Amino acid sequence: MNMNNNMIIKGKGLVISVSLFHLLTFSPLSAQTYSLQQLKDSALQNNIAIRSAKHAIDAAQQQRKEAFTKYFPNISGTGLWFNADKGMAQTELNLSEQITPELGMALAQALPAEALAALGSPISVSMMKNGTIAGVTAVQPVFAGGQIINGNKLAKVGEDVSRLQLQLSANEVEKQTEQYYWQLVSLQEKMKTIEAVQALLADIHKDVDVAVRAGVAMKNDLLQVQLRQNDVESQKLKVKNGISILRLLLAQYCGLNNSEFSVENVEFPTAELSAEGMAAANSTLYTLHSTLEALPEYQLLNKQVEATNLQRKMEIGKNLPTVGVGAGYNYHNLFDNNHTFGMVFATVSVPISDWWGGSHAIKRKKIEQQKAEEQLADNSELLKIRMQNAWNNLEEARQQLTIAQRSIEQAEENLRLNRDYYKAGTSRMADLLEAQLLYQQSLDHRTDAYADYQNKLLEYRQATGQ
Repeated sequence: MNMNNNMIIKGKGLVISVSLFHLLTFSPLSAQTYSLQQLKDSALQNNIAIRSAKHAIDAAQQQRKEAFTKYFPNISGTGLWFNADKGMAQTELNLSEQITPELGMALAQALPAEALAALGSPISVSMMKNGTIAGVTAVQPVFAGGQIINGNKLAKVGEDVSRLQLQLSANEVEKQTEQYYWQLVSLQEKMKTIEAVQALLADIHKDVDVAVRAGVAMKNDLLQVQLRQNDVESQKLKVKNGISILRLLLAQYCGLNNSEFSVENVEFPTAELSAEGMAAANSTLYTLHSTLEALPEYQLLNKQVEATNLQRKMEIGKNLPTVGVGAGYNYHNLFDNNHTFGMVFATVSVPISDWWGGSHAIKRKKIEQQKAEEQLADNSELLKIRMQNAWNNLEEARQQLTIAQRSIEQAEENLRLNRDYYKAGTSRMADLLEAQLLYQQSLDHRTDAYADYQNKLLEYRQATGQ
């Protein structure tokens, strides 16, 4: 009887020691420890999705600057040198046909006979066998049907879209990083639980072994404990491998130099804090689910409507006249002498034949604009539904965490009682091991519930644009 009392006292102390051991920090593989915010910051700096989105912004900025240059004059220079096998301008002049009788009489008196005879024969004239032409012109667009103005507006919309895409990419990277982080936290906590359970089973094994040797317990009880120890050891190997893989994933995703690191320990809230404090914290996050202006997805839909409207206007501009004024400076030596001159000019271009197909192109752009407006209305409703669904998931995760916290207390008490009952000889070893398993499962459930709550919290913040 005295021995049983000692075993009961020892059992109570062991349950308490298990709880204390579970609060101890699991030894990481490396001294380097990262917080969640540090991992997010690293991912936002180094992740390939973020770098690609930033490159897209740079490209959109260059496109906007390119569109702005259309406001300035179009300056061009031309140069030509040629040498033909014969003159490009050739003709024959018959001066006798141009001489009137009166002029003929006057020439006869003034010119010798040989010269008069030459005037009666045709004369061959050849010009521009070789030469050089050069010029510089500048044309300033005056009216282009709004294509330049709307083109610049469209380029600005493209830059805004790229920035919104970067925000969406950042949200996705933040979400994925947090998921990896909480998975790693969960596995690290499960490793602590496993090591605590191993200590508990080792103590039970020691007590049962003593009882078997004393003949007060069956050897089958010892075998059951050993089988459970083997099962826990197998779980430990799986968790250890999972931790190793998650470290590699986080290192790759966040651009870390090595995968030998751990994450900060998590202090789980008590059951009372889960039920009251977390409920109050959730209420401060709640926002009107009809407010969509802060969402990048909603802003992208609006930009799509704006872009299709500008594209329709540009299509209309293609079918309007274009007007420009210009000036130029030219040089040539076509007639074997250098000649330079300047000029000013105006141009008007009317796309008459383009009107036939242009009207259909304008109607097509109008249909695309209407399609974008309908998508805005439809997807706005879906975004509101996403907000409400994210809120429901957050509330459910909070309640699940509260239940998990209560389950730990109940499972711990159940384990203590079964340990005492077994020592008193009123319970089977199977009942004690079942209680131990329930206690381990309750700890793991609390860890998973807390990780799920944190993920759902981020999802709601992103769904509401917070």
